[in-house]
Amino acid sequence: MSRTCELTGKGVQVGNNVSHANNKTKRRYLPNLCSVTLISDALGQRFRLRVSAAALRSVEHRGGLDAFLIKAAEGELSMRARLLRRQIVKKVAEAA
Repeated sequence: MSRTCELTGKGVQVGNNVSHANNKTKRRYLPNLCSVTLISDALGQRFRLRVSAAALRSVEHRGGLDAFLIKAAEGELSMRARLLRRQIVKKVAEAA
């Protein structure tokens, strides 16, 4: 399982540990990933996603999973989230 957020695409970054003597060794900065269950109002289903804490705040700020996915660019979503986005867009279009 890759260490990337399914909604924002945020992944592992690489940097240096710098000691007091200015020695540099490689290190990894891991994203703060949480396994959460988010509810889609349009589809009426629950979905388990592995999401970063920042993405979870963004989902709440935009007003839920449906609003977040509709506004998100497809390029940064995971394949599963893209499929979910297409289903939501289709369902919203049918309702309108």
